[in-house]
Amino acid sequence: MTRIAAVHGALAPHRHAQAEITDMVARTCLPEGTDRQVLDRLHHSAKVRSRHMTLPLERYGELDGFGAANDVFITAATDLGAKAVRGALHTAGLSPADVDLLIFTSVTGIATPSIDARLVGRLGLRPDVKRLPLFGLGCAGGAAGLSRTHDYLLARPDQVAVLLSVELCSLTFQRDDASLANLVATALFGDGAAAVVACGAGRADETSGPTIVDSRSHLYPDTGRVMGWDIKDSGFQVVLDSQIPDVVRRYLADDVEGFLGDHGLKPKDVTAWVCHPGGPKVLEAVTEALDLPEDALDVTWRHLADVGNLSSSSVLHVLRDTLAERRPPPGTPGLLLAMGPGFAAELVLLRW
Repeated sequence: MTRIAAVHGALAPHRHAQAEITDMVARTCLPEGTDRQVLDRLHHSAKVRSRHMTLPLERYGELDGFGAANDVFITAATDLGAKAVRGALHTAGLSPADVDLLIFTSVTGIATPSIDARLVGRLGLRPDVKRLPLFGLGCAGGAAGLSRTHDYLLARPDQVAVLLSVELCSLTFQRDDASLANLVATALFGDGAAAVVACGAGRADETSGPTIVDSRSHLYPDTGRVMGWDIKDSGFQVVLDSQIPDVVRRYLADDVEGFLGDHGLKPKDVTAWVCHPGGPKVLEAVTEALDLPEDALDVTWRHLADVGNLSSSSVLHVLRDTLAERRPPPGTPGLLLAMGPGFAAELVLLRW
């Protein structure tokens, strides 16, 4: 088994109400004189009340191209990532010297040396710490990162691993782009980070927390243009297809039922669902596909309203909040799930 010793979330410094962000998007994305009714409707229907942003709102109109936005990403991701890892290690009662593996996932900026490398000296990690930067997993990166953490600790049960996700989605919003996909992205996504400290079976008795039992991935056919980036001179231009909820309805139930069935379980046995907040239509599709009780995704819905969609970081924030607020019965199964570019689903079976 792999035991989750701590989960710690961190949010970007500038918090704004949704209406303030909508006004910023209208100034930076819509041509002058454009009717903003579509923008207002999209931002209202996202069911997001507030979000955290890396920069003050007036700075977004000043970002000139991919390079300028990515420079901000490197500095801010390093700062926010350090805060998340420090908090997680403190909660777990471990020191930086205890960490044997640091996995870093993000899809909102690039860096070489990678962000994880920049954190080694800053955090006081050992110079022989193993590092694994992951890029391109998008919203599924938190769940996939947990799966790869588990795989590593199965082979090295006496070690400690840290998974860090940092997503600064606001830096990818495209200026002067009134496309539906860009406006939807500006309605949903916010900036944040999360870190998970996990211990192998040989050290599991040193900490408390849920265990990771197993994981599963499923890449769906002919869905490569459902979600992702088109890389432009201006940066990451979002690809978001309206058929995402339909893909969820078509595939997710079979995936979940098959995965749980391999462990002698059924969906009704799951005492807490840790679901990525992909957006209202996606959450409605998940609830419908899995025939979940009305309140099953309450923690996810609340996270979406409070801070928006933090891409790969969000499902880890939902995990943290589930442990703090919902307190599933000890020994019962939980399921963590997220979907992202590919188009793919990542499932992680937990035991509370």
